[in-house]
Amino acid sequence: MGAFQRVESGEQLSYERRFEQVIGNSPALEEVLEQVERVAPTDSTVLIQGETGTGKELIAHAIHNISSRCGRPFVRLNCAAIPLDLLESELFGHEKGAFTGAIAQKIGRFELADKGTLFLDEVGDIPPALQPKLLRVLQEQEFERLGSTRTHKVDVRLVAATHRDLTDMVKRGEFRSDLYYRLNVFPILLPALRERREDIPALVAHFVEICGHRMGKQIEHIPATTMSAFSSYTWPGNVRELQNMIERAVILSNDGVLPNPLPAAGTQGVIISQAATTLRDSERTLILHTLQRVGWVIGGPKGAAAKLGLKRTTLIHKMQKLGISRPSPQSSPNVVGSADAG
Repeated sequence: MGAFQRVESGEQLSYERRFEQVIGNSPALEEVLEQVERVAPTDSTVLIQGETGTGKELIAHAIHNISSRCGRPFVRLNCAAIPLDLLESELFGHEKGAFTGAIAQKIGRFELADKGTLFLDEVGDIPPALQPKLLRVLQEQEFERLGSTRTHKVDVRLVAATHRDLTDMVKRGEFRSDLYYRLNVFPILLPALRERREDIPALVAHFVEICGHRMGKQIEHIPATTMSAFSSYTWPGNVRELQNMIERAVILSNDGVLPNPLPAAGTQGVIISQAATTLRDSERTLILHTLQRVGWVIGGPKGAAAKLGLKRTTLIHKMQKLGISRPSPQSSPNVVGSADAG
């Protein structure tokens, strides 16, 4: 059975749930998810590349969740967030007394991830002196803790990510070419948010719901000017910046209307469209568009529920609530039925 095949009678971890946090159905995102589906069942190393804030960790989680290692540890380490003199100990661990301040034994991330997946974020920040040891554990699946001569064998699947141009770093002598080739077995390039603008309304609705729930606020209306500003802005910080802006807007909202939190310079040249202006309208438009794209197939790995990151039953409930039903052959594809239609 394929990793993404959904079984109606019962697997708890369905295709839909495995991608429930991946929001959007743009062609650019679809291409990424198809690559995830292809590589996840293997144990091959994956290198996720993309600008800051594009969701590299989310994709790493997706790879783990639909692999045979699902249920085993998923261990994360941001290589840029650890001081260089402590990074080796974080990766491989150390013995008591290995260095000044090592008052107890420490288990490293590779050991913690044994039989599971290790996600190394910002792998381009690993210093040259540590790169040979990382290369060895990738090739041989073995290493020694700092202060020990005992070799530890592990079974770890590595997923790495970076916003840097590693090929350029290799040319400048800042990154080992053999390590780069070992990491770059299966590269996945994440699109910037400006390259998948059609996903912005769905992301806005998702973050509004999350932030509103967390703050105890009900956002019922998104003005066309606000949604148009979101869709036209370049988003240099990508999805993370959008999420932060939505949080700011929810904080500023006092009347159930989402204000435009973007600075004036960021909204210049915005063209006001007749796009949906309420969360209900936005959700209805997104679901209807997705159903039309997949030929009104609801379930299965290629169905609308999977595309939207929803359970099949959840989508059916939303369709009934929003008055969406499959049009008859004589009807226009944009015609929807009544709320009580099947």
